[in-house]
Amino acid sequence: MKQVFKSSCPLNCWDSCGFEVTVEDGKVTKVEGDKDHPITQGKICGRGRMLEAKTNSPVRLTTPLKKVKGKFIEISWEQALDEVAEKMREIKRIHGSTAILHSHDYANNGLLKNLDKRFFHYYGGVTELVGSVCWGSGIEAQTWDFGSSFSHAPDDIFYSKHVVIWGRNVARTNMHLFHYLQEAKKRGSTITVIDPIHNATAKIADRYLSIKPGMDGLAAIGVMKYLIAENKQDQIFIDNHTTGYHDLLALLDSIKMDNILAQAEITLNDIKYLASIYADGPTSTYIGLGMQRYANGGNTIRLIDALIAVSGNVGIPGGGANFGNLQVGRSFHMNSLTQPHKKTASRQFAMMNQAEEILSAKNPEIKMIFVTCGNPLAQVPNSNKVKKAFETVETLVVVDHFLTDTAELADYVFPTTTVFEEEDIYYSSMYHHYVNYGEKLVDPPGDARSDLWIWTQLAERLGFREAFQLSRTEFLEIGLSNLNKHGITLDRLKEEKRLPLPVQHVPWETKEFLTPTGKFEFTSSLAEGKGFEGKPVYLPPKESIISNSSLAKEYPYQLLSIHPSRSNHSQHYVMIKALQTVKIEISEDIANEKQIGDGDSVAIYNDRGRLSGTAKIMKKAHPRTINVDEGQWHKFGGSVNLLTSDGLSDNGLGSVLYDCLVNIEKLIG
Repeated sequence: MKQVFKSSCPLNCWDSCGFEVTVEDGKVTKVEGDKDHPITQGKICGRGRMLEAKTNSPVRLTTPLKKVKGKFIEISWEQALDEVAEKMREIKRIHGSTAILHSHDYANNGLLKNLDKRFFHYYGGVTELVGSVCWGSGIEAQTWDFGSSFSHAPDDIFYSKHVVIWGRNVARTNMHLFHYLQEAKKRGSTITVIDPIHNATAKIADRYLSIKPGMDGLAAIGVMKYLIAENKQDQIFIDNHTTGYHDLLALLDSIKMDNILAQAEITLNDIKYLASIYADGPTSTYIGLGMQRYANGGNTIRLIDALIAVSGNVGIPGGGANFGNLQVGRSFHMNSLTQPHKKTASRQFAMMNQAEEILSAKNPEIKMIFVTCGNPLAQVPNSNKVKKAFETVETLVVVDHFLTDTAELADYVFPTTTVFEEEDIYYSSMYHHYVNYGEKLVDPPGDARSDLWIWTQLAERLGFREAFQLSRTEFLEIGLSNLNKHGITLDRLKEEKRLPLPVQHVPWETKEFLTPTGKFEFTSSLAEGKGFEGKPVYLPPKESIISNSSLAKEYPYQLLSIHPSRSNHSQHYVMIKALQTVKIEISEDIANEKQIGDGDSVAIYNDRGRLSGTAKIMKKAHPRTINVDEGQWHKFGGSVNLLTSDGLSDNGLGSVLYDCLVNIEKLIG
């Protein structure tokens, strides 16, 4: 019998789409868009559709695995859980609980995916990862400026006279914003796209601008200089609702326009054009994640925020510095779910350089790594160092659907359920404000079990079973408890399938900010309190001709690693044969300089690693630019992270993935 159910996409993405899932004879047979969803309106991407293939994949893990003499054998859940629990008990007794590192990323969303934190808090507290490979620098930067990172509601774009898409290929990563862009353009808004690669979003733009990678903050300085020189700044907003403006002026005065144009590789006409559309608001800005993946990443976002503030496009309909939308996730009662007060010890490593931290850890050393919702051997920068670090620990436990690069290195692998095999609540703190419900639709294959079941079983063996003596329904109700006063209950969500969360549709409209001063802070008191420079500054990328000319001479090309179009990070490569080769995209000038054609075998390299693949020439991209999509598995040719740096961004909470210089050679034979 065929039935169609409303459900939701769990993937770590801007859009958090609504699904209609067809189930026949206990099996998911089709995933389509939910036409009734207020935002996603029946449109979903290929990555979402792939969840049917993922759920039914013949190579899914269906039984616990243990590595014995270098090879995996299948074992029972009882043996797997007993052995891992005993190791955890002994580690805590001898070395303390922080000898275990919990490596958690955000491959899949779901309110109850946070229960792994509850488990480790009750265990006593472990070494946790802070920051984010994905968006950490930008979130911290906007927290310094505004007090948090909030975005406008999707339909607020229709109040925008101008829309600037700055470093975000929404056609690939935020498809419903792309739909709203098309509609906004029909209604008369202008669209400007700023990106080093001419992409599908740029094709619908009124104007496309290319800035040298890593120099976007410098370009924002140029636009502010011109705005103020023309007396087109919003002085009323500046005088009444900001602090530190004199420090910003000092920075602008210290940098000459000629240097800005030369280093950012843009024209004065580009600067004048951007100044004109920011002065002629309301102008909304949608900021991408790539620009803050540099050593100057937080600085870049802060300077773009400053431009938006100086031009008066903060707190008005049709404006905004739209990066994250943390007000969505903060709607839930996360502390009641995770119980952070239960931990008695803690230690933190930065997610980006966790490998270095593991290798150098003392008092205690890391004895076990427990990986959930991630594939760090492919996704964390400097893959060779990550592999070395993970190989040094006594026990590696991985919870996953497939035998990923990380799982292959593990001592124990626990097979877990997919989105359609468990009940949960889904949302995204990146774009829209709707929370979606997804019920359990089918049973998992073999002995695959939900994360919650795994934590419950381990908790029972480790002596804190009471922490998990709640049903899935009770946990969901705890997570929603903050929202009951707004009429949002689990019963209502089950009935209506998606509900709008009580968020500000126009953030900062009251001009009351969450900073210590209550104002937009050009000079950040929060940064100063953390020991950073609070005044606005300009920092160049770490790997550039400006900051390291000898390195740039040896490795003259900028390597980017953008999101793949068909896989959510590394998740779908195992299911799509066409993705299982490395594609190295190069700008036309590199192709001409090195006499490389489409389909040629090439290798890119630096002092961190080397990656071989097939060349593809980008028809329109910033000169001296190379891209390799992130997410590729090492077993399929190697991750781009063989070449990326594990350094930290300027504010300590982001990666420097794009701050990466390489050279390239054509392979003969």
